[in-house]
Amino acid sequence: MSRCPAAFLIGKSCRTAGGRYRRQAAWPSRPPVNPLVAGEGSVNDFSTFAAGQVMRLAEPGDGLLHYQDRGRGPAVLLGHGYLWDSAMWEPQIQALSRQYRIIAPDLWGHGASGPLPPGTDCLAHLAEQMLQLMDALDIPEFAVVGLSAGSPWCAELAMRAPRRVRALAMLAPCPPAGPGEPSRYLGMLDAALAEGRIAPESVEAIVSILFRRTTAPADALVQAFARSLLSMPADRLRASVVPLGRILLGCRDAPDRLARLDPATTLLVCGDADRLCTPSVLQRMAARIGCEALLVPGAGHFPGLDQPEFVNRCLLQWLARTLR
Repeated sequence: MSRCPAAFLIGKSCRTAGGRYRRQAAWPSRPPVNPLVAGEGSVNDFSTFAAGQVMRLAEPGDGLLHYQDRGRGPAVLLGHGYLWDSAMWEPQIQALSRQYRIIAPDLWGHGASGPLPPGTDCLAHLAEQMLQLMDALDIPEFAVVGLSAGSPWCAELAMRAPRRVRALAMLAPCPPAGPGEPSRYLGMLDAALAEGRIAPESVEAIVSILFRRTTAPADALVQAFARSLLSMPADRLRASVVPLGRILLGCRDAPDRLARLDPATTLLVCGDADRLCTPSVLQRMAARIGCEALLVPGAGHFPGLDQPEFVNRCLLQWLARTLR
């Protein structure tokens, strides 16, 4: 297998993973595993979700979490970016599922999943819900790959269940806000909540940040993404999408928490043309963890879509090293 080139490599520290996982008092003990149920769900216009793979949470006001389950072998859990769904992982699913079992859920209010369950208000809750999914699938150990704003709950999962999460890769992780530092996105979420829609100027701003300058505005993927944002129903925005965005984008202590990740099993990746998670931001995050960091040439904020073959090769090499 050819070696995946790295634009920079941050040395690994000798620190081992943190101690035993302790639950937060505010989060109840995990309920018994619920059976998986079949169900129908509407999908947005850029989803390739295969209906029928659904988990019902065993919580008051339970919700239906849709997911893709493809391939065989060691398990890999994928966390898609905010405002997308699991369909954005299709290039990676096709490549990785030849050797691994890929579990790719749609986050609450996204794709074919149901509304955000009542009481879900922090990363710990999201991480526990994903553990319920893996329990229901009888998967004791697995790797986790997060993208963009999907990375915070993936990192939280790795910190809360270090004996189960064998490896963590974060692609284009959103730069965390420091203590007292306002998130640049909260104002946009406030506006969407008040208006019951994502305004066209906000959609234009989101697209300009997330996609490479070389990506034509008329590109089919860009158009489909913009349409999905403009047509998002007000009830979904207010009940699920905005509250979930506050959880994913409003983290305050994330910089210090990064140091709790195991450097030996953590990989950071970003595109060399990413304007959100810039190479310098990624390098600072990697230095705080003490882990390896890779640049994807010719890629923006979605390296798995911009350079799928390069990213697939890197992930396959990473998983071969960490899931032995």
